[in-house]
Amino acid sequence: MALAPKRMVLRVALGLVAVVVGLAAALVVFAYVAPETATESVLRIGRLRAGLVRKDVELPGGLRYVYLEGGQGEPLMLLHGFGATKDTFTQVARFLVPHYRVIIPDHIGFGESSKPAEADYAPPAQAERLRALAQALGLRKLHLGGNSMGGHIAMTYAALHPDEVQSLWLLDPGGVWSAPPSEMMREIRTTGRNPLVVRNEEEFTRLIALVMAQPPPIPGFMLKTMTRARARNAALEDRIVEQLRADPLEARVKGLTTPALIVWGDLDRVLSVESAEILHRLLPRSQVRIMAGIGHSPMLERPRQTAEDYLRFRGA
Repeated sequence: MALAPKRMVLRVALGLVAVVVGLAAALVVFAYVAPETATESVLRIGRLRAGLVRKDVELPGGLRYVYLEGGQGEPLMLLHGFGATKDTFTQVARFLVPHYRVIIPDHIGFGESSKPAEADYAPPAQAERLRALAQALGLRKLHLGGNSMGGHIAMTYAALHPDEVQSLWLLDPGGVWSAPPSEMMREIRTTGRNPLVVRNEEEFTRLIALVMAQPPPIPGFMLKTMTRARARNAALEDRIVEQLRADPLEARVKGLTTPALIVWGDLDRVLSVESAEILHRLLPRSQVRIMAGIGHSPMLERPRQTAEDYLRFRGA
């Protein structure tokens, strides 16, 4: 006898629920058994949605850069901040690849790129390495963007090679050491501990709250995986952060005529928002955009708005 329509619909619905529950359970087990693989799978999905492909290149001296690339048009190289990786720009890149050839490297010393223990990690040395990367990719001129340490390095690159950098996109950039001390700087002076260098999950959780006013939810397996990676790199990061703090950026970029968009979150606890006006005075062809309710990472907290501001700046 044929099943009544209502009973048939109920069986199909229950079957679908069982499939969904089974898939969810499988994902939970997968994340528990292989958190690193699960994390990489999530990152790959984000890159795919953004139109980015993971690539790598070895420079003549033997250093290896791992980077993301997507889109066509004028080259735009995006530089991540201290302790971060190329994937911090994946969400914002989704809105940029229709307009530009977007290239997002892991800095030497971070992520999947080479990490020579005794290298010079000051911004001038990092800028020269990135220039070598650009040349290896056939880029004679490019646009640069950078967050925090990445902005510090981007400005240094432009100051050292002004004819090769066509514009700067500076997202809460570092290096403006004459600014009033931020909450993080005051903590460092009081405790002697730098919260940007993390060695356990508790420290990493506090760091996320420090760098973002509106942090996105992070699954536990990803938090554990990222914490392990940061802990493995902590000794090197201790060296790098000292070289960053010792680098005098302001005199280097004073009068630099490269067009620049300076973006700052008004709730930045890592670097003082007053830095934006200092940079604006140093860079005669700069514009300033203060984002309300945002912390130190605009490209993560409001990727669409951050990209739209940049596209307007570029006239896209």
